[in-house]
Amino acid sequence: MNVKYVCRITAYTVFMTALFMLAPAGIAFYDGETRNALVYLFVVGIMSVLGSVLFLVSRNFKPILYAQEGIAATSISWIVMSVFGALPFVLTGEIPRYIDALFEIVSGFSTTGASILSDVEALSRCNLFWRSFSHWMGGMGVLVFMLAVLPQTKKGEGSGIFLMKAESTGPSVSKFTPHLRQTAKILYILYIAFTIACAVFLLLGELPLFDSLCLALGTAGTGGFGILNDSAGSYSPYIQGVLAVFMMLFGINFSMYYLILLGQLKAVFKNEELRTYLGIILASVVLITVNIYSMYGSVRESMHHAFFQVSSIITTTGFSSVDFEQWPAFSKGILFILMFIGGCAGSTGGGMKVSRVLMLGKNIVRTISQTLHPRRMHLVKMDGHSVKESVANSVDAYLAVYCVIILFSFAIVSLDDYSLGTNFSAVVACFNNIGPGFELVGATGNYGHYSDLSKFVFIIDMLLGRLEIFPLLALFSPDLWSRKR
Repeated sequence: MNVKYVCRITAYTVFMTALFMLAPAGIAFYDGETRNALVYLFVVGIMSVLGSVLFLVSRNFKPILYAQEGIAATSISWIVMSVFGALPFVLTGEIPRYIDALFEIVSGFSTTGASILSDVEALSRCNLFWRSFSHWMGGMGVLVFMLAVLPQTKKGEGSGIFLMKAESTGPSVSKFTPHLRQTAKILYILYIAFTIACAVFLLLGELPLFDSLCLALGTAGTGGFGILNDSAGSYSPYIQGVLAVFMMLFGINFSMYYLILLGQLKAVFKNEELRTYLGIILASVVLITVNIYSMYGSVRESMHHAFFQVSSIITTTGFSSVDFEQWPAFSKGILFILMFIGGCAGSTGGGMKVSRVLMLGKNIVRTISQTLHPRRMHLVKMDGHSVKESVANSVDAYLAVYCVIILFSFAIVSLDDYSLGTNFSAVVACFNNIGPGFELVGATGNYGHYSDLSKFVFIIDMLLGRLEIFPLLALFSPDLWSRKR
């Protein structure tokens, strides 16, 4: 284990998180909230000291890391930035209990959007912005951003793939270009461009600049922290439409946009995951529209709300245009299924990912075929290419651990004695980084009524979901800390 390199990466993460905190500090100064501004600057100072210590400790580090260091650095960095990212909420007094503040910021960084707040509008603008900005930071990943902006030595430039693998979403990670830093740059250029485009379209709907920025940041990270108590319910149909379209776009693998820029449209249209993702959205919207038609009296309004909620849930954003808890059981059942599916691999969406669902389906077909024809060669293929056996096996392992964590978390959370629907949907919503569940944690509810133990379970689940389980679990493996490769 190259401990010094892990310390150096953690130091960079701490510095970058502190740098990003200057934005809410500036908003607080602009609003005349000097105390809040000083709170943010105080936290920036603490993080700068910690980063400096880690930087000094990691002097003379060897710029080479393998899977062990990549996993350790990613997991530790996310924990550290969450621990310190919660401090402004506590020190400003707007979320006085640390466990609540930690829940809120982990929900932000993990792009979950679950909240313990019953009155979001009571927060100052600096804290509202920090919540939304945390979505944007966590959406594409802080370490991916670091790979994009920090120079790498020639000796260590290839080893950064282990950081990207540990932080990026999906069963496998590939580079657009031969150089990892260039790939990371392309990802963030696309990410920033789409975020700006979303904000511009919101501004065209006569939404104030601050509101447009917060909503664009939350949409880009598919996080879903709103700045109003009713989420997106009081916005105009135009604003809701813009959010729905961009939520869907951010749920698509960003490599598809890169292929479009290269003019490789044929490869985009042939992508199985993209076709399945869009097909699921279309089918869900049609079914829900028919099911809720009697509630709204017009196809247009029914389809509008159906598309918004389907786009919000499948991408795990969590915005709501209406209280879907009032919808018929069939529509809520569809939304519940979408909670598990999630967005595409390589997107900012959470959930299992469409590619994993596809692979699981193909694995089932292969298993049946092997049972009937044991002597034949059976391969799992995606986009016409054979999937490596290691990738197919990792998908099966992911599903097994996924189910165990959900059931174990549900058992602990059930100690709070709320209904099965509330507790189970709360666990699923946090673990899949969605935010709203059903019943008490639905579109109009929050997580503030849960005990500290349950909130801690939700915090762990949100981090496990964002880092896709194994990087965080690996911290407890003795093999991670051994010197053996």
